[in-house]
Amino acid sequence: MSAPHILVVDDEPDIRTLLQEILADEGYQVESAENGEAARRARRSRKPDLVLLDIWLPDVDGITLLKEWRGDNGLEMPVIVMSGHGTVETAVEATRLGAYDFLEKPLSLAKLLLTVERALQAEKLARENVGLRRQVQTVFEPVGKSQLMQALREQVERIAQHDSRVLISGEAGSGKKTLARYLHHCSARRDGPFVDVGVAIIARENSAVELFGSEEGEEVHFGRLEQANGGVLFLEDVADMDPETQARLLSAVETQAFRRVGGTEPVKVDVRIIAATHRNLEQEVRDGRFREDLYYHLNVVPLRIPPLREHAEDVPDLLNFYVDRFVDHDNLPYRHFSLAAQNRLRLYSWPGNVLELKNLVQRLLILGSGDEIGLEEVEQALGEASLAAGGLAAPGVLDLPLREARELFEKAYFEHHLQASGGNVSQVAKLAGVERTHLYRKLKALGIDPRQVGGGK
Repeated sequence: MSAPHILVVDDEPDIRTLLQEILADEGYQVESAENGEAARRARRSRKPDLVLLDIWLPDVDGITLLKEWRGDNGLEMPVIVMSGHGTVETAVEATRLGAYDFLEKPLSLAKLLLTVERALQAEKLARENVGLRRQVQTVFEPVGKSQLMQALREQVERIAQHDSRVLISGEAGSGKKTLARYLHHCSARRDGPFVDVGVAIIARENSAVELFGSEEGEEVHFGRLEQANGGVLFLEDVADMDPETQARLLSAVETQAFRRVGGTEPVKVDVRIIAATHRNLEQEVRDGRFREDLYYHLNVVPLRIPPLREHAEDVPDLLNFYVDRFVDHDNLPYRHFSLAAQNRLRLYSWPGNVLELKNLVQRLLILGSGDEIGLEEVEQALGEASLAAGGLAAPGVLDLPLREARELFEKAYFEHHLQASGGNVSQVAKLAGVERTHLYRKLKALGIDPRQVGGGK
């Protein structure tokens, strides 16, 4: 992982030199700017992890720069303001605009270094809680004592020691994101960001801006690739990436640099890319839907996660794991599976893989009662799953009026495929042969929330 990048903005050469030397000795990467325009160029060239900003500059004051850099969600990096003749009003205004702290000159270098350290730590914690890691959760290793899962964990731990790109393949719901997070957690980049991009849910017209950011005048939007600097960019459903974005990504992978949409200068990044797909990417290449050169760049280390039916002996461990997780994190009542129920679930085919098992456990904890989940309750839950898979073959459905039977089938059909795809509406729309906007209306009419049905992959 690369060291934090600090931008020092001050018009006094001696102060710039002193701060550059002191911060470099502490292991930081340091860049300096002598005025506001140079600061704008430096920030555009590379997003700093922290800015030391003098209030009084020859061309523009620091407050103006703070206002320029303050987006809808505040500043995109911590800023420590410095001034030799600051006032209370200036300090208050800087803080109101999002500055982390206000330091008076002459600077106490000990206090400066402590403030820098605390600002970077605060930014890291904020990023983990509400920023870049949008769905942060405790990192779990893949669950299971089977030979398959033991071998998979060992393989991931070996791969994590290297910085190569990884392509994770596996059926929908098999736990690709969990595996990617575990790989990141085992690597030297573990303290860096893990930025998750659901490629399939990004509108095609927004995908380049979402990934690579944009520039318009002095306004700079930092994309996910730049946000992942020093850490990992996880590309979920990479097969759904449009051709133009594939070309941009290929260039970024080859050069470790890219241009923002509307930008003219290259931006360098240090990012490990982990991509994931439930499709056969080789077939996508043969069919002309995915670039062959990008495929080979992403597939440096292939990693296959097996479907649950191939390691069904892990089902009891997974049941216990998710029961404990929902009890601890969602305050659901504790219930245990009887031995007969566990054996029945070991024999189930799990078309939706670990995600389906997770959803089943959650549903049984929410809707059931009593300390034990028995065979009869499990059979009923699997019967509902069978309805989703078999539709009109379920008992009693053929006796309903046509309209009710059709609605029941449609509801079961879409819930099944949303669960199997992890809530991927685009994928279900393609499978069903309907427009995505039409599918959204249909789901709303049927009372289906894709997020609740699909959960997370």
